[in-house]
Formats: sequence, C-alpha cells, structure tokens
Amino acid sequence: MATHDIVGFSIVVVLLATSVITTAGCKLSPSHYQSTCPKALSIVRAGVAKAIKNETRTGASLLRLHFHDCFVNGCDASILLDDTPSFVGEKTAAPNNNSVRGFEVIDRIKASLEKECPGVVSCADIVALAARDSVVHLGGPSWTVSLGRRDSITASRSLANTLPSPASNLSALITSFAAKGLSVKNMVALSGSHTIGLARCSSFRGRIYNDSNIDTSFAHKLQKTCPKIGNDSVLQRLDIQTPTFFDNLYYHNLLQKKGLLHSDQELFNGSSVDSLVKKYACDTEKFFRDFVRAMIKMSEIKPPKGSNGQIRKNCRKVNQV
Repeated sequence: MATHDIVGFSIVVVLLATSVITTAGCKLSPSHYQSTCPKALSIVRAGVAKAIKNETRTGASLLRLHFHDCFVNGCDASILLDDTPSFVGEKTAAPNNNSVRGFEVIDRIKASLEKECPGVVSCADIVALAARDSVVHLGGPSWTVSLGRRDSITASRSLANTLPSPASNLSALITSFAAKGLSVKNMVALSGSHTIGLARCSSFRGRIYNDSNIDTSFAHKLQKTCPKIGNDSVLQRLDIQTPTFFDNLYYHNLLQKKGLLHSDQELFNGSSVDSLVKKYACDTEKFFRDFVRAMIKMSEIKPPKGSNGQIRKNCRKVNQV
C-alpha cells in the first residue's frame, strides 16, 4: 500500500523537554536514556520508518498496539508476552487475536537496541515511542514521550477481553475510558486514530447490515465484499478517503454517517458528543492538540517504574532469574 500522495496539514506539538511525570516518588522523563542509551530514540524512529516503508499499514498497527497495551494494567508491554504451556497472556484474547499487529517490528527494534545498549531500553518505552513515531511519519502531530517505564512480568487475558469492542455503544465507551482516567474529550480525540488503518469484515458486519444511522450507498458498497456469512478477514479502510495519512477526515466521515465501525458512528449519533466531532471535523489544529494531550495522558496509565517490573531482553518473554 503506497503512502497517500496528498500533503496534509500537520502541526508539531512539542512539550518542554524538561517536563517529567511524577508518581509516588518515581519519575518518567524525556531524557531518561540520554546518558545510558543516547541513540535510543533515533533507533526506534529508524525502525518505525523502515517498517512503514515496507507496509504503510504498520503505522496504524503500532499506534493500536500502544492503546491495547495501556488499557490492560497500564503501559507495561504486557501485550507483547507470548503464551507458554504455563502462561496465558493477552495476545490471544478475543480483541487481540489475529487482530493486533506489529509485534515483529517491536522485536526488530528491540534487537537493534540490545546491540547498542544491552538491557537498558524497556519494551514498554519502545511501544510508546513507536506509536508517536508512526503518527508523525504518517503526517500527524508530534509530542514529547516521557520515558522510564519498566516491563511487566505478568499479563491479564481476562482484562484484555474487556477492551472496548467495535460494537460498543456510547455509554459503554465512556465507561471504559473513564475507568482508565480518560475523559469524554480524550475518548473522542483518541478515536481519531481511526483516520489511519484497516478493519476486518467481522468487525463491521453488524453495522452494515443492522444499523440505521449509516449512509445507504456506503453500506451497500461494503456489503459487496463483506457478506453476512464468510470473508471475515476482508479488510476495509477505517477512513475511506486517506487511510494512510493522519488527518481529521475520520470526523468528516462520521458527519456523513460513514463511520466504518458501530463504535465510530456512536460518537456522532445525536448525543452531546456530536459537538466535539463537529469541532474536530472543522479544525485540524484542535484535533491534533487534543489528540496529543490524550495520547500523553493514556501513556501515563500506571506504567511500572523504579524497582517494579524489569527490562526484558526479549519483549516476548520474561527474563529468567
């Protein structure tokens, strides 16, 4: 899939490099690796760029990977752990299995970092940086990522199974995000990440056959490749216009009742949330600013710090003691 050739409007939102996040005496800091692995950020950035060049869809996958990680016990790289005969992790939970992607990209970046500075950069920080770098590479805003997360030695399949569903209604979405300390505005802004990427037929089948708040011609077109039975893995653009460019057209689609997922269109369906969708559709700068704030807030969801967790040598498994 080629990168979209339209040069979109983008802004760069940079927070002060001296800012830190403090929790219980432990700090996350943008300069965390400045002395221990000064090339860390450039190595991650190069790895992301190479992966997106190979397959543009990877950018959306890495952004989604960060979301699915943070929403289960915080941003701790628990989603990266492979199942073993004695351990069942999050990868094979229903919302992730055959859906979440980008694990091999994280593996390659981690391998490069282990060569440069063994045992220093956490997998959780790699995921957070890769999400930011993916957005920037696809034309979206930048932000300063505070670092110093450690990697979890556990995972929760049960909590992963409670991740927001494509079939969620607005009330369920609000409740799910609020449980993570994220506001309605954060939720609507983060949903804008669906301006890039693809979704499987099984994720939007219910919407195109059952929903009434959908453009009729849009539904009929989708039904041609996504029948009522079969073709579960057929892919469709989340943003029908610019799926490989990070812009605000996702919100334009919602105004036209062309949101691909039921959960997308719930953001513009006659509730008080409609006003936010309209604002983001009209003002790219506002969407970018609020998206950045929401991403930073999400990335701060109780990451392991200090002596908690570990720095995994291999992101797929816990270090052996």
